[in-house]
Amino acid sequence: MAKKILFLDLDGTLLNDRKEITDGNRRAISEALAKGRRIVVTSGRPLKSSLAQARRLGLAGEGCYVIAYNGASIYDCSSRREIFRRTLEWEVLYAIFDEARRREVYVQTYDREDVVTEQEERVENARRYCSALGLDYRVIGDVRRDVSAPPVKALFIDYRRREPLESMERWLRTALAGRADCFFSSPYFLEAVPPGMNKGAAVIELCRHLGIDAADTAAAGDEGNDVSMIRAAGLGVAMANAVPAAREAADYVTQRDNNHDGIEEVIRKFML
Repeated sequence: MAKKILFLDLDGTLLNDRKEITDGNRRAISEALAKGRRIVVTSGRPLKSSLAQARRLGLAGEGCYVIAYNGASIYDCSSRREIFRRTLEWEVLYAIFDEARRREVYVQTYDREDVVTEQEERVENARRYCSALGLDYRVIGDVRRDVSAPPVKALFIDYRRREPLESMERWLRTALAGRADCFFSSPYFLEAVPPGMNKGAAVIELCRHLGIDAADTAAAGDEGNDVSMIRAAGLGVAMANAVPAAREAADYVTQRDNNHDGIEEVIRKFML
């Protein structure tokens, strides 16, 4: 039986390495939508960027949903509102920024949809990140004073070395156990999110909202932050270019990678 809904990661999965959707993927998505299947953009990106991509791909109309911030936000495109949102505790956020400053590791968070950081000396990280995702950023003086709403996550970035991020990951798992979860969403990004928040939890939450059995779903991804949704879906798919953890969690690994219509392969094999 064809799956009714497909949860799709963006970077490294639906999009190629140039951040574009291939012609084959686009055609297959159109065919799936015409047959009444649902496709949900499911990304670690902020909601603003995830929505922009969904609109560009024609996946932001009636009956469409977007999962952003690695599962901490679910947006109903029909009603144009969030139907689910979880945030970090203020004290957790403050501890994260204090430790990052002590270790001289770059960290940013989000004030509404804008990227904010205290680290003006490392603002190139924010500039590079926001340029790729079409976001705005600003440097603030103090996260305790200058962030107006509880954020959904914090993001550590190091484009040169992984070891500082791995060290920060170990600290997070020990110092903030039970108060925040963490995982890598790319070789350069370490995410800190509310406990229990991940793409897999969002898959289950949206299925509950829609009254769809998780067994009737498929999910495709390529990175460590996709493992939870690969496991949560009725059919978990890892891309040919996926990291080992995603491949090991998957029921199916594509023959084609994200640069060669890998999602078209998934849709034609399991959705049509």
